[in-house]
Amino acid sequence: MTTPATPIPPAPAALVDYDLDRPGDLLGPGGGPSRPGPGPVLALIRRQGRPLGLVAATSGGEEAALIRELTQAGADLPERPAAAPARRAPAVSVIVCTRDREGMLRQCLDALLRNGYPQAEYLVVDNAPTDRAVEELVRGRYPGRVRYLREPVPGLARARNRGLAAARGELCAFTDDDALADPGWVAALAARFADDPRTGCVTGLVLPAELDTAAQTAFERYCGYTRGFTPAAWSLDDPADDPLFPLTVSRFGTGANMAFNTELLRSIGGFDTAIGAGTPGRGGEDLLAFLQVLYSGAVVAYQPDALVWHRHRRTLDGLDAQVYGFGVGFGAYLTAAVVHRPALLGTLAARLPRGARQALRRGGRQAAAHRDPALSALGRRELRGLLHGPAGYLRGAAERRRTREGAGR
Repeated sequence: MTTPATPIPPAPAALVDYDLDRPGDLLGPGGGPSRPGPGPVLALIRRQGRPLGLVAATSGGEEAALIRELTQAGADLPERPAAAPARRAPAVSVIVCTRDREGMLRQCLDALLRNGYPQAEYLVVDNAPTDRAVEELVRGRYPGRVRYLREPVPGLARARNRGLAAARGELCAFTDDDALADPGWVAALAARFADDPRTGCVTGLVLPAELDTAAQTAFERYCGYTRGFTPAAWSLDDPADDPLFPLTVSRFGTGANMAFNTELLRSIGGFDTAIGAGTPGRGGEDLLAFLQVLYSGAVVAYQPDALVWHRHRRTLDGLDAQVYGFGVGFGAYLTAAVVHRPALLGTLAARLPRGARQALRRGGRQAAAHRDPALSALGRRELRGLLHGPAGYLRGAAERRRTREGAGR
């Protein structure tokens, strides 16, 4: 995980989306109007639709004063060059995996269908559902616009692979059912692929969709999903300035906002079903896919113009479980990486202790910066999860074998 650089205000804080070229027009995540009341504000500042940075502000209930404050703060943010005209519009398959969360899914799909990208198809993969609510939602609310697929075996990697198998697009993009895609999300992903034919994967900017609770604020302060506002790219031919590269692929992005060249993703075997949410490994299938793309010789790129807003866990118990799961998932990913590429074992053995120390120091730094000892506890919780990750991978691999044997009977 990375440490967010923007000061995160205490909860509850309003989220505002403000474009300097549309003065006076305050929006919220998902594009609706925003009318912040008294209290702290976290604002995304844009120019001509392009994200420039985050600004913490205080509205005091005065909309005109807030607009003046955001306009002034935006003037201090670095400009970004105008986007080059798109060379072409490749077909994109957008895949959303879900399980028993039809309420969130409806909001997710409504946001996606506002993208207006000319060559996009939308697929929902219903993963081991306990009822038909998601199927009825998709078939009833989005007939002819969203394809419904069902994956009976639990596991996010299995659900993603089900969508990958059905995808018709040259590119396949993945987001979560608890995310709200920006109207230009699909186009921004596609444009980044067009910029460099070597690109095999593109990730994008993920911002919080709400900061209503202490848990959501703590998540953003501890790690968050934000990877900044500067485009970046990585390859084995041009390694990052990081002694832990290429194992530290979590710096590239997250599974809530990622896209791949479809044939390349299929050629590397899709997502490893021994890891990921819904398995004992709890996560890491997206990280392993990033690593496999690098080893295929392709480029992994980060494009902040490709934005989604993510709804974080609302309770402290949920946050604690999530951070522990991050640790387990990262440990499972590292184990899977060595299984797929045994030559990485020596690198991992030499670098893992340093990575563990970094996790603990990050929690300590964040705790000191925000005067919140709970963030140090999250660092320790993540480390405990990391130590359990290898066992999680082995259990997941055993379950995968049993599933294959059962299917073969």
